[in-house]
Amino acid sequence: MIRYSLKRLLVSILLLWAVSLLSFLLLHLIPGDPLVAILGEGADRHDEGRIRRQLGLDQPLWKQYQDFNHRLLNLSLGQSLYYARPVSRVIMAHLPSTLILAMAALTVAILIALPLGFIGGWNPGGKWDGIITVLTSLGMSIPTFLLGLMLILLVAVKMKLLPVSGNGNGSALILPALTLGISAGSLLTRVVRTAIAGEREAPYVLLARAKGVAPRRIIYRHILPNAALPLITMIGLQFGALLSGAVITETIFSRPGIGSLLVDSIRRRDYPTIQGLILFTASLFLLINLLVDLSCWRVQPRTRPRSRKA
Repeated sequence: MIRYSLKRLLVSILLLWAVSLLSFLLLHLIPGDPLVAILGEGADRHDEGRIRRQLGLDQPLWKQYQDFNHRLLNLSLGQSLYYARPVSRVIMAHLPSTLILAMAALTVAILIALPLGFIGGWNPGGKWDGIITVLTSLGMSIPTFLLGLMLILLVAVKMKLLPVSGNGNGSALILPALTLGISAGSLLTRVVRTAIAGEREAPYVLLARAKGVAPRRIIYRHILPNAALPLITMIGLQFGALLSGAVITETIFSRPGIGSLLVDSIRRRDYPTIQGLILFTASLFLLINLLVDLSCWRVQPRTRPRSRKA
């Protein structure tokens, strides 16, 4: 277990280094000057040159990358060019909104996936399974931005039940959570349906039925624990995807999260903030994958890596 943990740590460090290198090179290959985006077209040349020297943008590319790595070794993401604050503080200021949205959307997805997936998987090929398959196909096929606009038009504009956008009360969270949750819930429903259908015909379940074990006991003691493994894995991956993929939804519903921060930072050519967001998102994915592995080991000990001696 210790060897496996050290290997995961080493792989994570290498992945983060590769992500930092690619993000640094790609951002500096994008045409455009961040000072022009910050100061405007009519900025004074003297002030522009002074600020460029202060920010280190007059240094060659290799020197800027060296300074970037030095900041990372000191656990610093640098200074935002637009906000003139540490990038970590800027991200932390926008993170709660995205976390709340991701958790609400994941709750919606689970509430959709568990009952529909169980109904479809318990009677595969039946009438309800066909209806659920059609609904999940629609949910996975409709783009997020189109679904969000449809909900705004129908629920907010026509029916006037919920606000169109904002980050204030809880009612402003419902539409964006539904927008992300329906798409994620459709995918999770497929996973639950496949897992239940597969475990239902497993030999140990057929043996339990032959011994006369009660159906409720078979479901709770045998089918659900084994079907939970792919569901836990997919929930973890979906949560990471919701955290990093809420760009369009936050833009449509005007929520000040890290998704909208990324869009604004790209428009402003705020290189440190963009790099910090990319590294932060990659770190979240790696952390979530580790938590998913630990959860799977907790549910099913046989998934734990074994040593060569064992």
